[in-house]
Amino acid sequence: KVTLLTKQYLVHHTMKLFLSSLLLLVATARADEDKPVTCGSVVKLTHIESGSKNYLFSENKNLGSGSGQQIVTWNSDRTSSGTLWRLRGENDLPEECDPGEPIKCGSKIRFTHLETKRNLHTHGIQSPISRQQEISGYGNDGNGDAGDDWTVECHAGKLWMRDQPVRFINASTGRYLGGSASVKFTQQNCGHGCPILNHLEAFGRKQKDDFSKIKVEMGILLNK
Repeated sequence: KVTLLTKQYLVHHTMKLFLSSLLLLVATARADEDKPVTCGSVVKLTHIESGSKNYLFSENKNLGSGSGQQIVTWNSDRTSSGTLWRLRGENDLPEECDPGEPIKCGSKIRFTHLETKRNLHTHGIQSPISRQQEISGYGNDGNGDAGDDWTVECHAGKLWMRDQPVRFINASTGRYLGGSASVKFTQQNCGHGCPILNHLEAFGRKQKDDFSKIKVEMGILLNK
């Protein structure tokens, strides 16, 4: 028992040290403005409508309603390791996309949460506050289903560029990943002791508007 606990302790704290080091790199390696976003990169995504001060976030806690899957929100804590996402190719590809390969506009990708290995996901379940479509973390060790696939929708050009706002439309439901500064978890709608107090709700939105504009704020971006 002592040996097992020691191993678990070492694994846990080694992972925490790795994520802390990665966060330091992310904080100091802001994206080069004129370069494309690439497959295999680890990024922080910011929500433009709320002032680019909220980042796509998840952690190993489950929703208390709806699907009961892992929570996904927009969080203002830019130092949190829960805001790191790895960019991967679409579900069911025989091989992973080539690391460092520029991501083309119109291509399908997955966002795998670095800490929990669950994929950014949506499905036909209502979100808890705005009653749009629920966004959650889904799958095991990066393996999920077609609800994890998101099409990159660019304003212009052929590649997803680091300095350009884009939208992500779910390939399965046709809803845009979005959020709003006015749709926030409070004690009134989440209860006392709410673990996501003051986070913004992440939702799937029918309309293509300002609420679905998203940008890479910073990250470890791979280049060939």
